[in-house]
Amino acid sequence: MDTKHTRTGQRGITLLEICIVMVVAAIVAATAAPSLAAFIEARRLEGAATRLAADIQEVRSESLARNRSLRLSLHSSVTASCWVVHTGSAAQCSCASAGPALCTGGAVAIKTVRIPVDDRVSLLANVGSILFDPLHGTITPTGTLRLVAPNGRSIHHVVNVMGRVRSCSPAAAVPGYRAC
Repeated sequence: MDTKHTRTGQRGITLLEICIVMVVAAIVAATAAPSLAAFIEARRLEGAATRLAADIQEVRSESLARNRSLRLSLHSSVTASCWVVHTGSAAQCSCASAGPALCTGGAVAIKTVRIPVDDRVSLLANVGSILFDPLHGTITPTGTLRLVAPNGRSIHHVVNVMGRVRSCSPAAAVPGYRAC
């Protein structure tokens, strides 16, 4: 048997096959990218909304447990949106550019939550601060806190006089939330 003329099987892949796989992968990635970006944006919005609703309930419970008035103050700036749970008056605590809230006049910050502008979720509200009163178990003033994504979808938290939260989305734009 002549070994010079026997043909062995092909090993590996050719450059043409690699190029075809790369083109197909690029097409799949290009079609999936917009839906992936929308998915990430929706998860950030829902995550911030869930955290805010939980913090409202936490302030309410903490106020009753401590038998002390506590406040949830809301702040928005060009770099971030944030909320601060604190003692004292509304003007005594504000969000710092980084780190925990800055408080003056004996007020104490209990919790600070910051949503950086990179998360692309902004906090808007018709009130600047909500006071939780442990004596009567009420809050003043009532308010609507809105978390808004760049695509216009938003989740609203309507806080009633008892400090309970009703969450909704205008025109039910966010799945899982009823229409406002």
